[in-house]
Amino acid sequence: MTDYYEPLGGKGPLARSVPGFSPRAPQQEMAAAVAAAIEAQHKLIVEAGTGTGKTFAYLMPALDSGKKIIISTGTRHLQDQLYRHDLPVVRDALQAPVHIALLKGRSNYLCHHRLALAASEGRSLSRLQARDLETIRAWSGRTRSGDISGLTEVSEHSLLWPRVTSTIDNCLGQECEYFQECFVVKARRKALEADVVVINHHLLFADMVLKEEGFGELLPGVDVFIIDEAHQLPEVASLFFGTRIGSHQMLDLVRDVQVEHLREAGDMAELPEAASMLEGVVRRFRLALGSGDRRAAWTDIADDEQVRELLQELAALLSQLVEWLEQAAGRGKGLESCWQRSRVLSESLDLLVEGSGSEYIHWFETQRQAFRLNLTPLNVAPSFTRALEVLPRTWVFTSATLAVGASFTHYTLRLGLDDADTLLLQSPFDYAHNALLYLPPEMPDPNDRGYTHAVVACAREVLVASRGRAFMLFTSHSALQEAASLLEGTIDFPLLVQGTAPRTDLLEKFRRLGNAVLLGTSSFWEGVDVRGDALSCVIIDRLPFASPGDPVLQARIESLRQQGRNPFIDYQLPNAVIALKQGIGRLIRDTDDRGVLVLCDPRLSRRSYGRVFLNSLPDMPRTQDPQAIATFFSGVDSGVVETSAMEQTLP
Repeated sequence: MTDYYEPLGGKGPLARSVPGFSPRAPQQEMAAAVAAAIEAQHKLIVEAGTGTGKTFAYLMPALDSGKKIIISTGTRHLQDQLYRHDLPVVRDALQAPVHIALLKGRSNYLCHHRLALAASEGRSLSRLQARDLETIRAWSGRTRSGDISGLTEVSEHSLLWPRVTSTIDNCLGQECEYFQECFVVKARRKALEADVVVINHHLLFADMVLKEEGFGELLPGVDVFIIDEAHQLPEVASLFFGTRIGSHQMLDLVRDVQVEHLREAGDMAELPEAASMLEGVVRRFRLALGSGDRRAAWTDIADDEQVRELLQELAALLSQLVEWLEQAAGRGKGLESCWQRSRVLSESLDLLVEGSGSEYIHWFETQRQAFRLNLTPLNVAPSFTRALEVLPRTWVFTSATLAVGASFTHYTLRLGLDDADTLLLQSPFDYAHNALLYLPPEMPDPNDRGYTHAVVACAREVLVASRGRAFMLFTSHSALQEAASLLEGTIDFPLLVQGTAPRTDLLEKFRRLGNAVLLGTSSFWEGVDVRGDALSCVIIDRLPFASPGDPVLQARIESLRQQGRNPFIDYQLPNAVIALKQGIGRLIRDTDDRGVLVLCDPRLSRRSYGRVFLNSLPDMPRTQDPQAIATFFSGVDSGVVETSAMEQTLP
């Protein structure tokens, strides 16, 4: 297999059509590997370091092949970027007659039927929701796609969106009076006619596993599946190969039953009464699970008498509602849909109450006023392998973070991809001259009660040298909140804190201010792209090991022990390495970016496994001298950065 791919060369179509395009050896190597995988119908796993240009590296050979392509991403941002920018650029460069389509999950599209239902609920809406409803109704007559991201006047967090979009549970399908006008149906028709379809991981699994998103006729005709942001795949697979039921599903059913009853069966007084009784028990059951956010094994509450009694009552009332809805189903399609939903919920609840053997993890989670009961598979590899066997096509899995050190073993084992070819491409960015890794000396143990105070004290010193322009990334919300209170009013830079505004607003403000300090947790560790001087420093409080109290992690640890394996080495450590690489990837986003990475966790130098983390990072100078940070930024400001000459106190 050659490592040169001519279309991405200095005289290729992109060089001729894209201003400023320059050939990159890693990009050409990846493109050549993708082209070979498409030709041979093989599976390929590629880690492409930041700056490789992996999007063009898979798009060029994919579009040039003339085959039917599905590209699946992990975020809506990348989905939109591919559809609106990258795919048109490559298509135009190749002058290829390729039709492209964007397909999202049904909850991203306005539903005419649900909009009509929401309008009929007028009195139950708050003033803000009523205002949003009028805005949406006016927009519904203008939009061609129905994609709710196109209506920026209504907040993406508006409580009205779930009421005017559909789910697989409440969609009426072909029986809907608005079927011919349905935005989801139109999007699917366009996808069926397209040569390249951009979807997301949840949509892919929803149809591949559950056959519930309704475009199953599309998958068998696809020749090449390209999975971008593939590091997210194991967790997404766990969701879809398991079983879940939550309070939101049951309360949505209750509300729809009450509305459809008024529309179609006003004489059946027992129906809304049964729904109201179910609603009351759902809320009481949530209270019985305790206050606050929680994730715990089912065994933690299985012997609680109140929980057991309420669960039995919940199952009985749900079963009773199924019976009433069966009698009412003939009155109208809305009630028939509610009946089908209630049957599925009742069966799922029975399964979750009984459990499903040792191959599944039985657990629950609570959030504010909501709860969810879960059965999650211990190992998704067998199920994922069987799903791929149904679609024996080319599969390309790519991300900037898949390997641990130089090995893909952790990833291939989790998904059963032992037969896949692998390719590891380092970032072409010049970390050796453009970045500095600072490992603060004399930090306390992360379990020390004063650890976050020490992180903040270290950060203050660094922020003076960087003049703000920093992300501070935390592994827990509690540490973030503690750090925010300690920093408030004590630094000379604008302080932005996750949770005080939507993520997109915080990022926009961060870029605009140019000297801000942004505090974030998991949602800021990946999928965030801030280029230029506005982000010149990333401070990470501790190594991102998953919480040892997490019930899913506990079960997987115990399973690995029973297999005679080392859970820490085989599972916890690799996951933490990949998560850390995601966080570090926020720092250098472009050729001209410069920055300092601060890893506060002393275990990097005090524990033997620290070397595993360090060996997985880009090759950059390391120091434990805080003066080196000031020297670095002094060099950046003067236009001369000589990091190679700095002290390198290696752990």
